[in-house]
Amino acid sequence: MQRDEFFKHVQSIAQLGSREEAERAVRATLETLKERIVGDEAKDLGSQLPAGIGEYLHGREGENGQFFSLQEFYQKVADKESVDPVTAATHARAVFSVLNTAVTPGEFEDIRANLSDDYLDLLPSVSPSSEVISGS
Repeated sequence: MQRDEFFKHVQSIAQLGSREEAERAVRATLETLKERIVGDEAKDLGSQLPAGIGEYLHGREGENGQFFSLQEFYQKVADKESVDPVTAATHARAVFSVLNTAVTPGEFEDIRANLSDDYLDLLPSVSPSSEVISGS
């Protein structure tokens, strides 16, 4: 999946008015995810994303993730994106939906394994059809 396509899908799913809003949502969500998961796992995820998007996940290699609840995750995304937590939750779900189609099922499952059960609301099911968008 190309960078523009990634943003376009997030914009469409989240029903955002502009590409810039989609970019802010992606950046806020991935930077928050980077804080939450093990640094090497963030790097692995970033390596499967388009240039300019994967970089949002770099910088914590070798570090453990911080534990915070899904509600705290949404609040952190909201703070980074300058939106309310309900809007941030919608945006984060859109980003995770596109992530699910942009990376391998195994990599998405690794991310799922790094998150506690309260994150199930955020995570779409891993499905074999997820390879349709990426063209794999």
